Amino acid sequence: MSQKHRNYIAGQWLAGASDIENRSPSDTNDLIGLYAQASRAQLDSAIDAAHDAQKTWAHSGIEQRYKVLMSIGEELIKRAEEIGQVLSREEGKPQAEGRGEVYRAGQFFTYYAAETLRQLGHTADSVRDGIEIDVRREPVGVVAIVSPWNFPMATACWKIAPALAFGNAVVWKPANLTPASAVILGEIISRQDLPKGLFNLMMGAGSEIGQALIEHPGINAISFTGSVDVGKGIAASAAANLTKVQLEMGSKNALAVMDDADLDLAVSCAVNGAFGGTGQKCTASSRLIVHADIHDAFVEKLLVATQALKVGHALEPGTQIGPVASEAQLQANLANIQSGREEGAELLTGGQRLERSTSGFYQAPALFVGGRNSMRINREELFAPIACVIKADSYDEALSLVNDTRFGLTAGIMTRSLARATHFRRSARVGCVMVNLPTAGTDYHVPFGGRGDSSYGPREQGRSAVEFYTHVKTGYIAAGAPL
Repeated sequence: MSQKHRNYIAGQWLAGASDIENRSPSDTNDLIGLYAQASRAQLDSAIDAAHDAQKTWAHSGIEQRYKVLMSIGEELIKRAEEIGQVLSREEGKPQAEGRGEVYRAGQFFTYYAAETLRQLGHTADSVRDGIEIDVRREPVGVVAIVSPWNFPMATACWKIAPALAFGNAVVWKPANLTPASAVILGEIISRQDLPKGLFNLMMGAGSEIGQALIEHPGINAISFTGSVDVGKGIAASAAANLTKVQLEMGSKNALAVMDDADLDLAVSCAVNGAFGGTGQKCTASSRLIVHADIHDAFVEKLLVATQALKVGHALEPGTQIGPVASEAQLQANLANIQSGREEGAELLTGGQRLERSTSGFYQAPALFVGGRNSMRINREELFAPIACVIKADSYDEALSLVNDTRFGLTAGIMTRSLARATHFRRSARVGCVMVNLPTAGTDYHVPFGGRGDSSYGPREQGRSAVEFYTHVKTGYIAAGAPL
């Protein structure tokens, strides 16, 4: 019998209304475990307990918060190899990526542990005599966190860590596709010196427990990462309660390769950005906009590099691209391949389902050429190992194509020109710009977020996280009678 894993609610591990199976996308015969699905009554209980616990935590000493967050971070870092293997097993990313994700998750906690000791306010003199002003930040209260399956540990941690650091309670609903990572993180947090109910793990379907969570009047703020449609639905639902929201949603990132680029570096960055993580990254560069003067030479090298990628079991040594996350995702990918061909793009290589020694959701990375920016495959986020080369006759045209999207998360340029790089950094309508780097890959100590349909609300990560997880309070103090 497979082990059953429970939700963590109000300081207790509790069975749910039902259980779901968690199977590896690398091998559908590999049953990782059974995972509880929370009930609505349990959700109400978790939120009630969170409110009570948050009142205590909000008045806890900053050194206590520091010790708790540092303990969580250090354990994640120490166990990165072990936990990373579980993460790779359930999500499908190669072992090195799984290990790296857990390590980075630990860094979020150690970073925000340090931030707890830097909670400095501001003072000012009033325009009125004898009055002083104190400006400080206070926690928003109970935060609902809804995290995705593609980075099940890192994305959750970059939300949970600042929420706790700034004095809030957390009700976390992870993606049902990757519950094993959630339970491991929940177990680590549950062992800390926290008020019972401050942290709650609520596994369940997004359409049921997730919807009930975001509509709940007891939630003070919602941080979500996922699709545009779901994000807009959350914003609409949250508006009824005037709940504060932070939404990280879709993208259609572009890498512009100029005629003066280092071709080998450009190809390396394109392959990394387009196909790393099986293309299942919000920062992936699925549009490769290439200057006409070096287009053919770039495509020739890119084709060789793409075909050389090893697709295999996530835990198999040497695997560079694991399986896609699910059968549904694979079928959507295959449909998008067909759509690209029907629109007139030329499929140079890949795109087909692959057979391996285990029954999994394997797909060869797909490379299209002859693309137009108006094609569906260049307008919609595919979340797949699919990239399309679009030819541009000049830098100006390339920049225009980069910005011709309803999204605006990341964009990159490959060039040796400082003038072009500077102009691109200032002119690309995105939240993150990369120069001579892959579009995928960001640091934890600086702001992260986008524009347009990519993001809504305050930025995530770094010191910017304080904007979402706290309220500002301005206090006026009569200094007493004048001397």
